[in-house]
Amino acid sequence: MKINLANIKKAQKLLNKNECVAIPTETVYGLAGNAYSDKACKKIYKIKKRPKNNPLIVHYLNNQILKKDCSFNNDFLKLYKVFCPGPITFILDLKKNSKISKIVTNKKNTLAVRFPKHRVARNLLKKLDFPLAAPSANPSSKVSAVSSDDVRDDFGNKVKYVLEGGKSSVGLESTIIDIRNKPKILRLGGLEISAIERTLKKKVTISNNPLKVSSPGQFNLHYSPGIPIRLNAKKINKNEAYLSLEKMRQNKTNFYFLSNNGNLREAAKNLYSTLRKIKKDKYKSIAVRKIPNKGLGKTINDRLKRASKF
Repeated sequence: MKINLANIKKAQKLLNKNECVAIPTETVYGLAGNAYSDKACKKIYKIKKRPKNNPLIVHYLNNQILKKDCSFNNDFLKLYKVFCPGPITFILDLKKNSKISKIVTNKKNTLAVRFPKHRVARNLLKKLDFPLAAPSANPSSKVSAVSSDDVRDDFGNKVKYVLEGGKSSVGLESTIIDIRNKPKILRLGGLEISAIERTLKKKVTISNNPLKVSSPGQFNLHYSPGIPIRLNAKKINKNEAYLSLEKMRQNKTNFYFLSNNGNLREAAKNLYSTLRKIKKDKYKSIAVRKIPNKGLGKTINDRLKRASKF
């Protein structure tokens, strides 16, 4: 899409004043603020109604700028070279002289960092003198926003400005990996684990303990459209939507699908917008047909499982 410099300058101006701005990324839209500013970061938590112990991901233009705030190792550099900018977030050690707000990290000595691929986000970061703390632009525990309309639906005028960037191309949050010692996945996301393992030439463990929140996206209830979800459903109840991976032969009004032909990448991109549409269509609950637990299907199932904790 064509870059609108006037819109980027407007966002830049507000961010320089410690306001919060919704920005597009390839994963989902983010609610962004100056990561060095306590004032801006407090506003992010307040607008999202986000628990204080849930740390924020900080977005950087490149690893040269990140050097001021974090130390990194060879595993990080290997993954950075192949996947950045892109849908991967790293847990790294904070340097003692870092200016990152303690509100961002929940006073921890680690930081979750990412390098967004979206051209609008990158053009904005080029104009700023600080990185952007930016969790997903939606109320805490609710389904993430993948378009500017989603952000406006959720927040109205509570967010000063929504920077337009079209629909998010990945549609799922980033994969989070703790890269400090043995690589460990803390959140499944838009980058498949197999691709990470091929790059590092080693196995990567998956850790997901919601009682120990060491990174964003580890809470049990998350990504909820605000109505109950039943997983691996074979029958449909009255007033219930039926969600499947691919288009089914029957074409009933309460049938929704994520992909024409069962493509998991396409399904991932359409997951959140479909959940939002079902809620807008006034269904009381969602029955989900079994989705293959492979590749991005693992991430889709993870999101649906958390959303079902309604």
